[in-house]
Amino acid sequence: MCSNCQTSPALRQSADQTFLASLPAWGYDGKIILLRRPEEAREAMRELLSEQVVGFDTETRPTFRQGQSHSPALVQLAGSGPVYVFQLKLCGLDPLVPLLESEQPLKVGTGIGDDVKHLMKLQPFSPAGFVELFQETGPMGVRDRGLRKLCGIFLGLRISKKEQTSNWGRKNLTESQLRYAATDAWVSRRIYQVAKELRAMGVAAKEWPAEPGGRTEKN
Repeated sequence: MCSNCQTSPALRQSADQTFLASLPAWGYDGKIILLRRPEEAREAMRELLSEQVVGFDTETRPTFRQGQSHSPALVQLAGSGPVYVFQLKLCGLDPLVPLLESEQPLKVGTGIGDDVKHLMKLQPFSPAGFVELFQETGPMGVRDRGLRKLCGIFLGLRISKKEQTSNWGRKNLTESQLRYAATDAWVSRRIYQVAKELRAMGVAAKEWPAEPGGRTEKN
């Protein structure tokens, strides 16, 4: 699934753009299940509720005008099997509520607080079992919080963000959009697993010499 993953006890505290550009590009190439009907979503929940940890992410149609906003269009969940992508406009949020309110499995990712807040505008629920990746990586001395940088630090891979501002509200998503969405969820779960293993080994991040021409980036 990820033959290029490079996990190493030699962790950086942060990743600049030059370091990220030196890493091999990677995107999820495993099975993706797109859910559009409520009954399909409920069936997927039965599988996901048996997991211990799932990668969690959402995608929202971008806004380009001040004051404009959109509701989340997708929820992506990655367990030990395929990545599930839920089109909320078609399947609704209700089938996902049992998992969103459950302490298990843990739902891990970045920017989770905002994701949950926006999902609750679609339908109220009592969130439980959500873990921001920085809760696991921060105590190790890693300063970065964005998924792209954490992926570089912990997995030695560079993931693309080119689809980030694409139209997630469209009914027929492109293959590129699906791969992008699935990658973020799968990587979130894997980073959590690797960070937990390294913390158990007592590994701490260290300051690395600045890369020539290195610049700070936001994601």
